[in-house]
Amino acid sequence: MPKAKGKTRRQKFGYNVNRKRLNRNARRKAAPRIECSHIRHAWDHAKSVRQNLAEMGLAMDPNKAVPLRKRKVKAMDIDVEERPKELVRKPYVLNDLEAEASLPEKKGNTLSRDLIDYVRYMVENHGEDYKAMAGDEKNYYQDTPKQIRNKINVYKRFYPVEWQAFIDSLQKNKMEVE
Repeated sequence: MPKAKGKTRRQKFGYNVNRKRLNRNARRKAAPRIECSHIRHAWDHAKSVRQNLAEMGLAMDPNKAVPLRKRKVKAMDIDVEERPKELVRKPYVLNDLEAEASLPEKKGNTLSRDLIDYVRYMVENHGEDYKAMAGDEKNYYQDTPKQIRNKINVYKRFYPVEWQAFIDSLQKNKMEVE
């Protein structure tokens, strides 16, 4: 439904609003979020990216941080002036990053519970007979013998300790039955 004529108020300029602070806060909110928590907590918004990283002992440009050695001509002796190294004011950031990087990587890939149960059931009932597994009623997806063999091999590769324990328990059960 349209508004009644003459009911919209004209926007007036806000003289009492600090535009500089408003723009600075807008820029800060629009800046990308730093994913690394160590760097994010040590970040100073008043400083530039290069200054922040230099204080943490990190490099903005890796090409300038580790310069390539150029071949020197033997006839000419060139004095290489080295820049004074920038002071690392926040070494704890670098130490935290190194400690986090040295942690062992988590094993992210796992198999589904359904696949594990499927493989265990097939091996329990059929042993190494893949053709019999392919004809089993629990083979819902109608896997071929090669596909079933590959699934069993994947299980062996992902969980070698559990696989060995499972095979040992099957051997023990066979001995008890006989």
